[in-house]
Amino acid sequence: MAQIELRLSSKVQKDTGRSEVLIRLFQGNKINLRGKTGIFILPSYFEYYIDRDSTKNTCGIIVPQKTETITKADAIKKKYIIFDRGEIIVRNRIETDDSKYHNEMRNKIDKLKEAIIESFNAVDKEMVSSNWLVIVIDKYNHPEKYLSKAERVKKKSFFALFEEYIQKQQHAFDQIKGYHVLMRILCRYEEYRRIMDKKKGFKLDIDTLDKETIEDFRDYIRDEKSLADEYPTIFEGLLSKYPLEINIKARSPKLVERGTNTVIKLMKKFKTFFNWLNKQGITNNHPFDGITIGTETYGTPIYITLEERNQIADYDLSNTPELAIQRDIFIFQSLIGCRVGDLLKMTKSNIVGDAIEFIAHKTKDERPVTLHVPLNDRAKVIIDKYKDCGDKLLPFITDQKYNVAIKKVFTACGITRTVTILNPTTGEYEQKPINEVASSHMARRTFVGNLYKQVKDPNLVGALSGHVPGSKAFTRYRDIDNDIKRELVDLIK
Repeated sequence: MAQIELRLSSKVQKDTGRSEVLIRLFQGNKINLRGKTGIFILPSYFEYYIDRDSTKNTCGIIVPQKTETITKADAIKKKYIIFDRGEIIVRNRIETDDSKYHNEMRNKIDKLKEAIIESFNAVDKEMVSSNWLVIVIDKYNHPEKYLSKAERVKKKSFFALFEEYIQKQQHAFDQIKGYHVLMRILCRYEEYRRIMDKKKGFKLDIDTLDKETIEDFRDYIRDEKSLADEYPTIFEGLLSKYPLEINIKARSPKLVERGTNTVIKLMKKFKTFFNWLNKQGITNNHPFDGITIGTETYGTPIYITLEERNQIADYDLSNTPELAIQRDIFIFQSLIGCRVGDLLKMTKSNIVGDAIEFIAHKTKDERPVTLHVPLNDRAKVIIDKYKDCGDKLLPFITDQKYNVAIKKVFTACGITRTVTILNPTTGEYEQKPINEVASSHMARRTFVGNLYKQVKDPNLVGALSGHVPGSKAFTRYRDIDNDIKRELVDLIK
């Protein structure tokens, strides 16, 4: 019968004062194997061990029990169980950090011994060697290293796999933000189902997720704001809960009404995640089969005319210098047509000769084309005006504050005409003053819309804006240009 012997290494860790427990497996004169357990303890807690008696249930770690003596009054304050001996109370064992740690190590060594003996009894003795013992110990200490690819995947949670997908696909920053929004909603949905369905075991799982659950989740995305209003106490907890696997800081978002376009975008992201799981062979489940997600619907792109742009550019905002700075940035953006995310990242190094060069971040992973946009005189004046703001091209603020400032600029400059927009939440058309819907993206639309109006060639405009050939965006610009319609009619006089 094989036996186990435990000794303690003479080497001591400088930072902890602990030494490694060494193990020997032997059987008569035929087998004598030695190995390191990877378990470290304080020498004062170790007692030499050899299991000559198979009924002996100890492993060489002795954890002394400590007690404390306190007054009866203090015991009552601490809510101890009182063993009345006059005014003196003797409390039973105290668990210190050291005793807790060494109790855990004692249990670990007991289980390691069992694993070694079990493996030894099951293996062909011709296969037993020092390397065999090393592998047995390593399998015990690091079982995850010996799982198959399929088993490793099964160990990962739904959210861990989702985060892995995001990182491996190397999405752009804004896309990652969008996927994390979806992950947070999924996390809240999972917990909501557990609470409302009283199904404590409900869990999102890549192999069991079905069409019915997908459709239910789509309804949840749309109705979450109204559900939160109906069950405020429940959602107070849901909004603070996020899976640990998500690579973001936990925060409590403010829920808003979601329109059809938002729901469609989120569902497309969800389906793309499952497409990746299927392509990687991680799951054969296809829960989106038979589900129609739909296509986003957008209204007419609203932008300002060149006359309105110049009115804003030349308006005297000296009484509000901070607003004047954001006005200049908006005008500059309308002169180069970039997205706000690219605008915020620009530095003076983006200026190449009389042009500005950058790679649109939204498409850099799919189509990394360098955009070269010549700077006109107005754009050069703005750059020169802020030449002393360090390496930054312009004194940018956050995109949220930038959008607020743009609305104030429009209002101050008298650009308040009424426009017809598609409400993204209700899907209905409505009229609003343009200053209330102005944003950083209107600067990009102003660039694209006015250029397209001049040249009417989407490929030429796309070379400056970064739109791909055949972009649907240009169809929307073509639909609204009354001047183009008038010119076409004139051709058949």
